[in-house]
Amino acid sequence: MKKILITGGKGFIAKNLQEHFSQIFCVDAPAKQELDLLDSEAVFRYIREKKFDVIIHAATYDAAPKNSNKDPSKVLENNLRMFFNITRCRDWFDKLVFFGSGAEFGRNHWLPEMSEEYFDSYVPSDQYGFSKYIMTRYAIISKNIINLRLFAVFGKYEDWRYRVISNYCCKAVLGLPIVIPENKKFDFLYVDDLVRIVKWFVDNSPTKNVYNVCTGSVTEFKAIAAKIVEISGKNIRIDVRKENSVVYGGDNSLLLDEMKNFQFTPLDTAIENLYRWYETQQDLIKKEEFHY
Repeated sequence: MKKILITGGKGFIAKNLQEHFSQIFCVDAPAKQELDLLDSEAVFRYIREKKFDVIIHAATYDAAPKNSNKDPSKVLENNLRMFFNITRCRDWFDKLVFFGSGAEFGRNHWLPEMSEEYFDSYVPSDQYGFSKYIMTRYAIISKNIINLRLFAVFGKYEDWRYRVISNYCCKAVLGLPIVIPENKKFDFLYVDDLVRIVKWFVDNSPTKNVYNVCTGSVTEFKAIAAKIVEISGKNIRIDVRKENSVVYGGDNSLLLDEMKNFQFTPLDTAIENLYRWYETQQDLIKKEEFHY
């Protein structure tokens, strides 16, 4: 049985990975109190002693969310420290999988269906995008480091206070109007599909170091909201404050060439799954905590 380390154990993606992988792998997902990824020597001792087959680096330092109490001036430093504290232990693990971001392309230069080759056309100006950009530059020249570049992942355990699909689902569950400050178009990936994709990369040896992990198609926010209202069966108002021409998504050809016959969960099915889950979690949703 493969021995897997998942970092960021309290985070949205890490929790989903741990929930699924603990049934098929030997999973270690330490909390920050058990392993501080900013402590270089502690990370080295931990990885050297346990000798993992695969490390899935899902921890990230991002001060962008409106509810975040993280220091924006530390985003670049902390993301790089965590990443390189792990990569310096490369003799003690077989493979490292980490999650990049479409922010690597430079937020001011996003195009529809950005391919892996578009990387490095621009250097990101923000700390978060720049940190992911540097990680990717390192992965490209490494043998056992893989960047699964994410765009807009959604699913249970994400922060419903500001994440688009969960935000709309929770408002619909409570019968509240769905407010869309800006109607953008994103490539939304269901977290259950991400889990299946990560498992493939755990079990197989890919030919590349960097892959766009996305569905290859975008959906506008108001269409997502309309679908959720339909699922809820309630008379809920959708308030679109502003139209926006932003299209955020990637070309997934390289991924699909690698993973033959992979089928994504239909977006409508994934949204309904998430809505039904929030119906069972109403005690966690507090209307006064919505940011819009």
